[in-house]
Amino acid sequence: MRAPHRNTRLLHTRFLRRPPARRLRLWGAGLAPYAHAMSTVSESASPYVPDSRYAWRRLAASLIFATLACVGSWTVVVALPAVQTEFGVVRGAASAPYTLMMIGFAIAAIGMGRLSDRVGIVPAMIIAALCQSVGYLLAGLSGSIWQFGAAHLLIGIGASIGFAPLMADVSHWFVRSRGLAVGIAATGNYLAGALWSPIVQGLIASHGWRWTHIAIAAILALVIMPMALMFRRRAPQSNYARAEAASDAARAGLGLSPNALMTLLCVAGFGCCMAMAMPQVHIVAYCADLGYGAARGAEMLALMLGLGIISRIASGFLADRIGGVAVLLIGSSMQAAALFLFLWFDGLTSLYIISAIFGLFQGGIVPMYAMIARQYMPPREAGARVGFVITATIAGMAVGGLASGYIFDLFGSYRMAFLNGLAWNLVNVMLIGWLYAGPRLRQGRLA
Repeated sequence: MRAPHRNTRLLHTRFLRRPPARRLRLWGAGLAPYAHAMSTVSESASPYVPDSRYAWRRLAASLIFATLACVGSWTVVVALPAVQTEFGVVRGAASAPYTLMMIGFAIAAIGMGRLSDRVGIVPAMIIAALCQSVGYLLAGLSGSIWQFGAAHLLIGIGASIGFAPLMADVSHWFVRSRGLAVGIAATGNYLAGALWSPIVQGLIASHGWRWTHIAIAAILALVIMPMALMFRRRAPQSNYARAEAASDAARAGLGLSPNALMTLLCVAGFGCCMAMAMPQVHIVAYCADLGYGAARGAEMLALMLGLGIISRIASGFLADRIGGVAVLLIGSSMQAAALFLFLWFDGLTSLYIISAIFGLFQGGIVPMYAMIARQYMPPREAGARVGFVITATIAGMAVGGLASGYIFDLFGSYRMAFLNGLAWNLVNVMLIGWLYAGPRLRQGRLA
């Protein structure tokens, strides 16, 4: 990095030697060289460059970290049959640990985000790693299903760091490619499911679910906590000031306060994930009811998740060109179209095709909420704001899966459950459509 010119350093030194009152008068007199010298020295001292090689290396580390940290979102699903058999409980009780994990994940997304905003993401990462390690250790030693469930509350708290807080952190290091970066960071959650699920299944088959959980506790303690130190570097305060001016200008076109916009995004996110939960949570059972077998449904779910990874990266790439709101509107509209197709086609080949369409568009939806929150809201509050919005989407997934099950029990088929999901999806499309069209209509009237 080139050092400041000798004259610049001299001006800066002379300026600092002045008494405070004299310095203020010099500023008031409009002596720009002093101001320029100070800003030059300040910027040269800052290593921050958006979209730099360091930013991309940090993104790669974030993806690896998320893939490891999000193990907590998937192991409980794989271990469910073995745990149910050992404790001799019904399926509903055996599913309780998953619910508790999701509760911990949702609540901690806000807390971890707020902590990251204040002191950086490293302390949040270390706390999360400790929670997950202790949680997995207690799960392996649990003597009842309720102890196993309580341990998963800790596991969910720890797993939360790999999603919303990490996306918010990544967003500070990119400007031109922010959408792509956020989309790549968000794929860690899906990659965790794809990579960890077969590993955990194999370990359970060979060593039992207890030793598998204890082994994961050791891996997280030995790998995740040291890895957190790679993220010690923080974006400088000057970056926040510039980004805040940009977010204020962008939000002015919407005519909404930060809290009003966050509320709108939370309602929209809840609605879209109420719809998203129907196929994701019930596609296996739906295929079994149609006589195709659970294995076919599992293949469709894997197809959704696999194409969801592509969707997240492609949506981020597209968001850098046409904006996060436009991409979210496209994704939500296509998700509604796929839900509509589920109502009319239930052949095996048709279900594979519709599942592919659904996965290809739904995967990029949730990261776009983080992208929009980061674009329009104060960057100093990015972790907490993104955490709130992502928590609303998680709540939509949890309630949507439960509601679809109750609707099936009430009507004896999934048709009304698909209609319920479609209705919530249309609410989402209307809200995001207003967010997209509102500023353009306002500009048209002013013109």
